[in-house]
Amino acid sequence: MGLLIALIVMGVSFYVQWRLKSKFEEYSQVGLSNGMSGKEIAETMLRESGIYDVRVVSVEGRLTDHYNPQDKTVNLSPDVYYGRSVAAAAVASHECGHAVQHATAYSWLQFRSQMVPFLSVASQYMQWIIFIGVLLINTSIIPLTIGVALFAVTTLFSFITLPVEYDASNRALAWIQKNRIVNEREYVMSADALKWAARTYLVAAIGSLATLLYYVSLLMGRRD
Repeated sequence: MGLLIALIVMGVSFYVQWRLKSKFEEYSQVGLSNGMSGKEIAETMLRESGIYDVRVVSVEGRLTDHYNPQDKTVNLSPDVYYGRSVAAAAVASHECGHAVQHATAYSWLQFRSQMVPFLSVASQYMQWIIFIGVLLINTSIIPLTIGVALFAVTTLFSFITLPVEYDASNRALAWIQKNRIVNEREYVMSADALKWAARTYLVAAIGSLATLLYYVSLLMGRRD
């Protein structure tokens, strides 16, 4: 049963990732009516949100866009940074949504950020601890218990990420609509793109929970 659930989640994850990439490829071909680039949109959103200490920079890769609260940078992939498309507008404003969260001390982002240092260390050893715990489950449950506890924290992290991502998208969509960055047709496309992006986080959280429950079942002696 555990294997079946894992395969289903994996299948759904691949589908969502495929849809996300296809949506962004589609909307990357749709030119923005106002002609602004992702960089220009990001800088405008930051400025109009009263944020002047965040830089907008270009980073290598595709779909590598993110906000870094440590050095206060909105990092945009080349397609978004230089792009003048609906996809670029959606991504740039979304990442600036995170910057606005940071500037306004959004509670879920703060909670998430506080967990990062612990998870960065725990993730290096968690899988090994779980592996050893599974091997020694008939001898001692301590290693697996520790591993499951660490995995539970990573699962919590994935669920805390959900409101952070959805809120950033909501902020982005509200801003680009209010400030007429997009027209009505472009707004619908932007919302669709960000919807699929958010679903990748949702599937990841569900997958993490399913894996956690499987490990818990092993710990409790209910093996599939």
